[in-house]
Amino acid sequence: MKEVFALIPARSGSKGIPDKNIKLLDGVPLIAYSIAAALQSSIIDRVIVSTDSEEYAEIARHYGAEVPFIRPINISGDKATDVQFFEHAINWLQENDNYVPEYIVHLRPTTPFRNPEIIDDAISKFIGSGYSALRSCHKMSESSYKTFEIENGKFKSLCDGRFNIESTNLGRQEFPVTYNANGYVDVIRSEMIRAYGLIHGDRVQAFITEVAYEIDEISDIDFMEYLIREKPECKDILFKR
Repeated sequence: MKEVFALIPARSGSKGIPDKNIKLLDGVPLIAYSIAAALQSSIIDRVIVSTDSEEYAEIARHYGAEVPFIRPINISGDKATDVQFFEHAINWLQENDNYVPEYIVHLRPTTPFRNPEIIDDAISKFIGSGYSALRSCHKMSESSYKTFEIENGKFKSLCDGRFNIESTNLGRQEFPVTYNANGYVDVIRSEMIRAYGLIHGDRVQAFITEVAYEIDEISDIDFMEYLIREKPECKDILFKR
């Protein structure tokens, strides 16, 4: 089996929700949900958190992750790109651990509810494929062909001209099914980052999941806690009681 590690990014500078990545969700820090999902994978070799915060690092280690480095400040701000923290992690692990895994599983802390078996399914489908990366997605409730931007006070279609404002009166079955990329799981080739400075490349395998809820606003935490009350298995599968 090829070497595979999970990389969980957790910078401390969130402005929408201060300290979002360690905010408690039903009594557990948000980042711990992603750590637990990765640790229960039967394929992932190492679970590594990339953070700029010693406090976050201590929490991540408590829940079983490795934090072998603290991310430099210059790649931890609002304008830092994802590829920068990927490159930093890959280079650090090669230079300090002589560890050069072929695949990276990217798990965003803001998507807390995952089934480890589904993560393994995504990895298995991707390994040996000819795709440049795998990214999870879920079906949109409304086709994107029914969406518009507003230009000079008027609707302007975001699509290719097959549909216009009058088309929105058609039934949903008349439109192509479209999908939202979500944060459930990405599987990435480390060589794509090393050689080209790209995370996904141009041949991205679609991996369809159930709707993956994400935390961007404080109200999202309230909604997630409601989901836990209604469907406790979404948390119990990660933190077995």
